Amino acid sequence: MANREIRVLDKGFVRLIDHMGSDLSVVNAARVSFGKTKETFEESDAKLVDYLAEHEHTSPFRHTALTLHVKAPIFVFRQWMKHRIASEFNEISGRYVEFPEDEFFVPEAFRRQAKVNKQGSEGAIDEANRERAMATYLESCRGAVAHYKELLSLGVCREQARCVLPLGLYSEVYWTVSLQAVAHFIRLRSDGHAQWEIQQYAAAVRSVVEPLYPVGLKALLATAR
Repeated sequence: MANREIRVLDKGFVRLIDHMGSDLSVVNAARVSFGKTKETFEESDAKLVDYLAEHEHTSPFRHTALTLHVKAPIFVFRQWMKHRIASEFNEISGRYVEFPEDEFFVPEAFRRQAKVNKQGSEGAIDEANRERAMATYLESCRGAVAHYKELLSLGVCREQARCVLPLGLYSEVYWTVSLQAVAHFIRLRSDGHAQWEIQQYAAAVRSVVEPLYPVGLKALLATAR
């Protein structure tokens, strides 16, 4: 199961590196209160998991963990890294490595600003503006990367040269997270009010997590909090 990879957007991915525990781990963490443990997961255990989630007895869900390797644009990680509870991030560093020339996100289409939701978007921009919008976008990203490379060639250190790079630049992180925390991320970032790009990552994360903890994840997502 480890190293399973799902491609996201034009250059991104979500890849499973490692995981600990299962739905049975959740059950045993709960039953230890009574000095009991089980070797196999049964139908009655699924009911217990549902009960735990419904009544917000969430500590047993934190006796699980998984580590994902994620490649995503920086603006996606800006939103993702708000999910700090019961999770940990380590990110590739522009102080240590030089970024490549073409590692920035290029959208398939440009959306209009939403009229009601001030932070959101809706529909596509006018057809007459699409070509110019794409040209402007690519010119800006490519220009920023070219300036970054020029600064490096002039002897400027990596930690300063990276300051000119765009938010659309791809970065990479290792994300280690509990089942409860990953369910919280999926629930919030799959919502229609979340930015479309991070919704795609939430769907990919769910595809990776669901086979590992099918009962626990379903129970947590079914409980709206």
